Amino acid sequence: MKIARFVLKIVALSLGAAAMVCAIIAYWDALVELCGHAKGKLQRTACASEYDDYEE
Repeated sequence: MKIARFVLKIVALSLGAAAMVCAIIAYWDALVELCGHAKGKLQRTACASEYDDYEE
């Protein structure tokens, strides 16, 4: 009985990992876009020039 529970736990872990990989593959475009926007915002705020107010 203990072996069956152990095997089922391994199967559940494997299925969970496979589901995670499938979700990453399915939403890859959205994840890349989100990371790109976050990187852009971080670069803008980290490297803000003191003369940005005068760019009109």
